[in-house]
This record gives sequence, C-alpha cells and structure tokens, in this order.
Amino acid sequence: MIKGQAKTKALFKLRSILLVVNLAVLLLPLVGLFFFRFYENVLVQQTEGELISQGAVISAAYKNEIKTRLSPEALYGITADPNSTTNVDEYYTPIKPQIDFSTAKLYPSRPDGLDGTKSDILAKNAGVFLSPILADAKRTTLSGVRVLDYNGVVIAGRAEIGQDFSDIPEIKRALLGYYNSVIRQRISDEPPPAMASISRGTGVRLFAAFPIINEGRVWGVVYLSRTPQNILKHLYAEKEKVVFAGLTLIALTLIIALLTSYTISRPIHNLIKRTKEFSEGNKKAMQQHRSYGVQEIEWLSQSFSNMAQSLDNRSEYIRNFAMHVSHEFKTPMTSIQGSAELLLEHLDDMEEKKKRKFLSNIIADSDRLKHLVNRLLDLARADNIQATQEVCSINKVLDVLKGRYRDLGLDVFFDLDAEYNLKMGREHLETIFSNLCDNASQHGADTLHIDVQSNDEGISLKILDNGGGISSANKDKIFTPFFTTRRQDGGTGLGLGIIQSLLQAHDGNIKIVDSHVGTCFEIHLPTTT
Repeated sequence: MIKGQAKTKALFKLRSILLVVNLAVLLLPLVGLFFFRFYENVLVQQTEGELISQGAVISAAYKNEIKTRLSPEALYGITADPNSTTNVDEYYTPIKPQIDFSTAKLYPSRPDGLDGTKSDILAKNAGVFLSPILADAKRTTLSGVRVLDYNGVVIAGRAEIGQDFSDIPEIKRALLGYYNSVIRQRISDEPPPAMASISRGTGVRLFAAFPIINEGRVWGVVYLSRTPQNILKHLYAEKEKVVFAGLTLIALTLIIALLTSYTISRPIHNLIKRTKEFSEGNKKAMQQHRSYGVQEIEWLSQSFSNMAQSLDNRSEYIRNFAMHVSHEFKTPMTSIQGSAELLLEHLDDMEEKKKRKFLSNIIADSDRLKHLVNRLLDLARADNIQATQEVCSINKVLDVLKGRYRDLGLDVFFDLDAEYNLKMGREHLETIFSNLCDNASQHGADTLHIDVQSNDEGISLKILDNGGGISSANKDKIFTPFFTTRRQDGGTGLGLGIIQSLLQAHDGNIKIVDSHVGTCFEIHLPTTT
C-alpha cells in the first residue's frame, strides 16, 4: 500500500480476481469432462441393472420349468460356494451392478464356445420351452440372452445351442454361484459416430453372467449381453437438458466476464476518463470516488489523485510565484526605465548633481535586481534539493556562525551538552541558520539564543532573538514567498521560503511559536542513526 494513502475501499485484489478467472477457465472443461464420464458410467450401470432384472426373471422361469420336470427327492445341479450369496434377510438376495466404467478392465471380444460337451436332458427340455420366449423378448430388450445348464452348455438362445461356455471367465465364476459382469470389446460393421473418441462407451459390450441358484445349488447360468446406450445418442435424446446445461455454462462465463469487467475494466476506463477530464482543466475530476474495483486499481486511482493534487498545488504555487516575481521585478525595472528616460531627455540641460542622483538610483535598482535573482536561484536550488546520506554536526556549524555574526553585531548563544548530528549537508544547515540570523539582524536583534533538545523522533531546535518580533497579523504570511516588511532595507521575502524548502527535503519542518520577546522559531529534524 502506498505511504500516506487512504484506506482502500476495494473488495478484492487483482491477483485474486485473475486467480478465480484462471481457475474457472481451467475447471469448466474439467467439470464438463467429469460430468461426461460420470454420466457415461451411470448409463453403463443402468444397462447392467436392466440385465440383472432380465436375468432374475429368466432364472425364475428356468427354475420353475426344471421343478416341473424334476422328481422331489432328486438332487439337481452342482453345489454353490457358500459365500456367493449375500442375504439382506431370510428372503431377499439382491444383486447390484458391479461395473465402474471409469476403472473397469476392457476384455477382448467374447471367445467362441467349444463343441462336444453334452447338455443335461432336463435343462435341454427347459431350453426348448424358453427359446421362443427369449427370442420374442429380445425384440423389446435388445439384449443377447443365452441360458446355460450347470455344465456351462448353451441350452437356450438364438444361436450357439450345444456349445460349451464353461471356460469363459465370467461363466466359470457364475458356475460357482457368483454373479459376474465384464466389459468386452465390440467389433461393429457400422462406422463409428462423430466424436466417438471422447466416449469410452463406443465399441464395447456389457456381458453379465447371472447364476441360477436353488437351495444352495447352481442349476445353470443366464448369460446376457447388451451394448450400453451411447452417451452421444443419449445426450441428443436429452437435448433439452443438454441445452440447459450449455446455457448454464454460458451464463457462468458471462458472470465471470461481468465480474472481470466490473472489478477491472470499468474502474480502469473510469480512471482514464477522469485523467482526461483533469487534463482538460477539471480539477474535481481526480477527487477520489467510491469504487468497487480491485485493490491494486484502487491504489492506482489513489496515486493518480495524489499526483493530480500535487500537480495542482504545484501549478498554483508557480502561478503565485510568477505573479510575485513579476511584481518584484516590475518596480525596480520601472524605476530604472524612468531614470534612464529622464537622463536621455535632459542629457544636455540637466544639472550634474541630478544626473548623479538618477545614475545612483539606476545602480541601486540594478543591485536590487541582482540580489533578487540570486535569492531566486537559492530558492530554486532549495526547492529541487535531493536528500543525501551526508551527515553534519550542529555543534561545528554553530561554532562557525557564532564567530561570523559576532563581527556583524549579533551574538549567538548556545549550550550543547552533547554532539548532535543530522542527515543534512553542512552547507544546507549553514544556509538555514544564516537566513535566521539575517532575519534577526534585519529586525533589530543583537542576541540569538539556540536551544537543542533530542528525543526518539529526532532533534528539536528553538531559535529565539530579541528583535522587534512579528505582529500577529503577519504571522500567517511570513512563509509566503516575497512577503517582507523590510523591502526598503533590501529584504526579498525569500529567506524563510528557502529554509522551509531545505527542511522539507530532509523530512523536517519549521514553525513560528509564541514568545514574550522578539521572534521564536521551532525546527524539527530527524537525527542520524
């Protein structure tokens, strides 16, 4: 934050806004991809759930057909693994979808069955009964269904009757009593749909082996298969919802764009507009306005306002300064011009005494102009001085001034109990004290007392003289350039302005304080470490 600026009103930092925007740009495609994969997995599990339902119905029909052909005391099928059945209670044995499409292994196409294994006669007869039912149901379910006996031989289905599937992994596990499902590669004669590469569900088929279990014994297997619903086709079928989701994403994008515009673009354009108005002369344009932009732009706006205020103050100072300079130069130049014109007009008939008087006036006014120019140069240098790391001793500077001004009739008194050092060039400190001593002499002082106090914040100097003092009416004007009550004695009114500029360049200040006699100034300056 900029030194001295007001507390920011901004809600966010620029880097926070950019971070949010970048994260949104990064996350929106990832969220879309995650949604795509999640929905694709839902479709696969939905397909598996349908196969499980079909398998349960076919299993019940198969068991009922076997029971009608089986004598009550006969032991049929093979023993199932005791851990294969998960009972919710004594009656319900639910089977849940197992496939997690995002992590499931993709197996090659289903291998062909083997010939030569004989099927169970009861199962074969039941298969004859079930085959027309399965063929009719396939027109609606679109599922491939095969019923296998407890040896793994196909006894019902559209084709492959009599083939042995017992070596197929999912069938082998189902013959132990476990439900099993796998994803296998599907080879299609049709060309893949557009954008098929983004969907893993393209070119695969789901196989489910549903064991037919009766009282702990496996009587057979319902082997089902179906191609999962293609997500691209499903999305097209659900295009209204997809359009809604797309519009939602567009709305989120617009919100991000509006947020960026509101917090970044709008404050920047507002700042540009205000700087343009200020350049056209509207001083109020750069006043700080309520803003909801980011902190960095708020700081930038505050910096521009501070800069504009400084420029305006500087312009005002230059205007007043130019007015005072022109006034100060105009008086002696008018006098010089008038004297020269009189001399030129009466060169032959003017008395010698009057000629010398006019010439003396011209020289005096020229000296005043020269002195004024020198003081203006001193003020210009003071206004543009740059603080340095140079250190000087107050004690040594005052020792020099004490001897110099004693000869001019001004006694300088000071009693320093320690060595005091300041971050200031020696010539600048001498200029400050010299101007104060000259002012004291011009106002009739013959003594000047300097008191030095040190604290944690720096050094405080009090300079008190016994001169005529400054009236209450003039105390507010003494730091105004060219203000002087001793113009007839050569005063320019620039001395205190030079002092003030030098002190400000070194983080110091000067003020006039009340005193019972003469004039008292108080100066504050930081000490060196």
